[in-house]
Amino acid sequence: MNIMKVRKDSKDFYKDVQNDPSQNETQLLKNSLNYMKAELNKFKELPLLVSEVKKVVGSKVIIKVPNGSNFLVNVSGDIKVVVGDSVLVEQRSLTVVQKLEDSKSFDVESFVIVEKPKVLWEEIGGLEDQIRELREVIELPLLKPELFRNVGIDPPKGVLLHGPPGTGKTMVAKAVATSSNSTFIEFVGSELVQKFIGEGAKLVKDIFKLARERAPSIIFIDEVDAIASERVDVGTSGEREVQRTFMQLLTEIDGFNSLDNVKVIAATNRFDILDQAILRPGRFDRLIEVPMPENKSRLNIFKIHSKRMNLSDVEFENLLEKTEGFSGADIKAVCTEAGYFAIRENRNKVFHEDFVNAVEKVNGSNGEDQEYLGMFG
Repeated sequence: MNIMKVRKDSKDFYKDVQNDPSQNETQLLKNSLNYMKAELNKFKELPLLVSEVKKVVGSKVIIKVPNGSNFLVNVSGDIKVVVGDSVLVEQRSLTVVQKLEDSKSFDVESFVIVEKPKVLWEEIGGLEDQIRELREVIELPLLKPELFRNVGIDPPKGVLLHGPPGTGKTMVAKAVATSSNSTFIEFVGSELVQKFIGEGAKLVKDIFKLARERAPSIIFIDEVDAIASERVDVGTSGEREVQRTFMQLLTEIDGFNSLDNVKVIAATNRFDILDQAILRPGRFDRLIEVPMPENKSRLNIFKIHSKRMNLSDVEFENLLEKTEGFSGADIKAVCTEAGYFAIRENRNKVFHEDFVNAVEKVNGSNGEDQEYLGMFG
């Protein structure tokens, strides 16, 4: 019971009596008593189960309760339900007593990042070939679908970006969402792996439903290898649930329901372990490798990340040899560290020597990471 509410009502009661002595004291007592009885009855009521309608059988329905069991139950009154509806059922008889309008098993937006990115193509250094392919496959069908209708072909449904970490896979995905003015729905593959049977598949279905509602939209699946790795016959319940989720993903991409103005971009660092089922045409029609940047690309990346910095006599060309094997993320870290060297000495300008020291620091960190990973074979 809400004790504070009872105390407040009691205070109000005595206040009313003091302010109006002629008021019927018995009636006030009855009102307070009725209120307390109503509150106590709330605690005596049994909770209702949230279930899902799996099939309509005449005047009855088959429901799936939260523990995964299915039951054939009655429907109270004139409630109209269809397959897929979420309903409230009484605990003892499991009779459907109420339909939940537009109810979802998940708050999908708590699992994904939904945004309108503002990443421009000019903010990406290098990757000219990759950007051209991505614009052809993703941007062109969203902006000019009539071109594909005139030629008589269906536009590709998705793109798989693969390559080492930090090479700009997420950046190019956000940039194509910006250029096509699309909603960007981003999530990590591991978030699709849920605890209970069927929840991961349901989450995939809800994500694609959200994407259709927000179309034109781009679904970006980072670390897709978490659910799309090559299937093995291990027999554990966890592995079987991952496979169910994976099959639902394949169905959503290449199933009966059209994706319309929804495009799918996936990214992975482990292309070698992906299941062949997700790589065939019709699902991810383009497999685009995003490699480590070469000299020209590294120079462009340096200029992009340092354009707002107050530089003095910095020659990025002299840093290219020292940054061989650096990713775009590494170069961004170099620019940040160079700025820190200037801040530590209370300077407003960043010198070439700051960048040299920053390269050595970042390179040392990378070397330590590689040595640590090498301990595990």
